[in-house]
Amino acid sequence: MSSYATVLVGTDGSESSFRAVERAAEVARGSGATLLLACAYRPMSPREIQDAQDALGGEAYKVAGSTPAEDVLRDAADRARSTGAVEIETLAVEGDPVDELIRLAERRGADLVVVGNRGLNSLAGRLLGSVPANISQRATCDVLVVHTTGRKRR
Repeated sequence: MSSYATVLVGTDGSESSFRAVERAAEVARGSGATLLLACAYRPMSPREIQDAQDALGGEAYKVAGSTPAEDVLRDAADRARSTGAVEIETLAVEGDPVDELIRLAERRGADLVVVGNRGLNSLAGRLLGSVPANISQRATCDVLVVHTTGRKRR
């Protein structure tokens, strides 16, 4: 059995995605692999920007500090470090989560993509396709689907 050199995991900041991050960190630690933490996002639409301005009482909308994707990645990196991962890179990418994770896996030569199972058992997931199902169908490397919903692993 070969070990992994590069492990990629996507996160959206949800508790279930952080469970996938923790499992990916365990695998990376055990393999001595680089852990790539990715967060796909889409920019705010003009309407969302207007709504934010309205919520602030008409003040000009200004992003201060880091972006939400960077905040998610910082939290994910903290969790990965606490799980024992050593070599960690964070990547905020604009676009659809499935497309961007597949693109990153190919571009960065990932040996393993780790995803949570959220969406696999929902009606919408069965009808529209879920992130884990789409990743497992399109990835050219190993895919680990982590049970992240319901009871927490021991």
